Amino acid sequence: MIEPHAPARPGAPPSRRGPARLPVRPGTGRFLVLAGVFVCAACGLVYELELVALAAYLTGDPVTQTSVVLSVMVFAMGIGSLIAKRLRRQAAAGFAVIEAVLALVGGCSAMALYAVFAWTGDWGGPWAAGPRTLMVAFSLTIGLLIGAEIPLLMELIQRIRRQDAGGAVADLFAADYVGGLAGGLAFPFLLLPLMGQLTGALLTGAVNVVAGGALVLGLFGRDLTRRARLLLLTANLTVLGVLAAAAVLVDDFERAARTAVYGADVRVAVRTDVQEVVLTGGTHGRPLDLYLDGRLLVSARDERRYHEALVHPAMNGPHSRVLILGGGDGLAAREVLRFAGVRRVRVVEHDPDLVRLAATDPALSALNGHAYDDPRVRVTAADAFHWLRGAPHAAYDVVIADLPGPDRAAGAQLYSQEFYGLARRALTPGGRLVVHTGPAAPRPRLLWTVDSTLHAAGLRTTPYLAARDRGLVLAAPGARPPLGLATGPGAPRPHSLTPRLLAAGRAEAAAGRIPGLPPSTLVHPRYRG
Repeated sequence: MIEPHAPARPGAPPSRRGPARLPVRPGTGRFLVLAGVFVCAACGLVYELELVALAAYLTGDPVTQTSVVLSVMVFAMGIGSLIAKRLRRQAAAGFAVIEAVLALVGGCSAMALYAVFAWTGDWGGPWAAGPRTLMVAFSLTIGLLIGAEIPLLMELIQRIRRQDAGGAVADLFAADYVGGLAGGLAFPFLLLPLMGQLTGALLTGAVNVVAGGALVLGLFGRDLTRRARLLLLTANLTVLGVLAAAAVLVDDFERAARTAVYGADVRVAVRTDVQEVVLTGGTHGRPLDLYLDGRLLVSARDERRYHEALVHPAMNGPHSRVLILGGGDGLAAREVLRFAGVRRVRVVEHDPDLVRLAATDPALSALNGHAYDDPRVRVTAADAFHWLRGAPHAAYDVVIADLPGPDRAAGAQLYSQEFYGLARRALTPGGRLVVHTGPAAPRPRLLWTVDSTLHAAGLRTTPYLAARDRGLVLAAPGARPPLGLATGPGAPRPHSLTPRLLAAGRAEAAAGRIPGLPPSTLVHPRYRG
């Protein structure tokens, strides 16, 4: 029900909680406020998604980061709504200040988080100080500011035209939720692929400050003093200038941060649709290093020790048809192709740009022995889990799972009982599967959870450790597979692997055995500890 405003006393100054003196008709003013709600809600959701995406990218743990960011932010929104009750008498000025601060904090949050990550080191343990503390601080601050918006907007829309509370809340939240939908779709489909996280966050902040400032100064400016209008205009222009300057310098910042993370010898740095790929060295006698999402995946100094330990024990038996899941760098394929009896190799890699780089970069292609030039090798750009669902049955003698560790983003799926069941289906009755489980010493439960999960999928296992304390599990659908090296005509001699080293790796793994661990499934992942 619309209630008439009480007339002001003649000669009295305009009340700050009385009817707004608008430059447009009330209906138009109400529409503009709802449009402002739409834009601010879209920006707020982009800030949330940007924090979640960047934290998950830097830690490889999206479940924890999403839970922390969203729970802290929702809690802070409630506190912000309570705090905003004290600002209702200055709703217009308060809303403008909140939007300016939100634009500055939200727009710069990605750069600040990446800077702390780059110049202080890795995120470390689950609750390491530094980047994680800053992430929580940003989540709390942004949540407080977003939570303060709706009470102030409610006050402003009621000053335009008094309306029953239920109807006003319905209108505001409808605009808020639709704006959230727009921001949620714009982030993954427009901002992230076209501008990246840093520039996308800065642009969102610019839109936020312009929308908030224009709404207050353009629509409610007559209710503010001249000094208040000047201060708000100065603050908004300052925030816009800071965001614009950061956008101009963002490329230089990324180069400096990349140097801090990878050193000064960065030769290739590309952001693919899947991950960030960085190559350092590889020229003038400097050893090649390959980083994926900020973490060292391959070092030419010792990669052969790992790849020989991964591939050669699995090739001890029939090996004419080999499936490599992951391994886009081509190094596992290089070791497979050393065996004379290999007739066909299928590489299923989720990131085709990594394969393209491995085939064309002179240093990386030389390191992988130009594996992708071999006519026996066929590459499929696909997610390994979904590809296995349609893979032919009993088609491969050897399956090599050269995938990110189970504690990384894809661990729940690519190290699950369901995944190993699909891999077993693709194996011939006498075939072998080998799985990389990540570093074993700091988190031994990972190795033994993988072992338990393989058992649950109907495979017999032989766990062992290899170079740089990496855990590996050799599995087979029949009897427990022997851990040895292929012999006879056509079997290559490893450069750094011997039966003695394999035996020592098996004994070392067995010494740290953790029995009785439950298997990991899609609906109950177990790789958290």
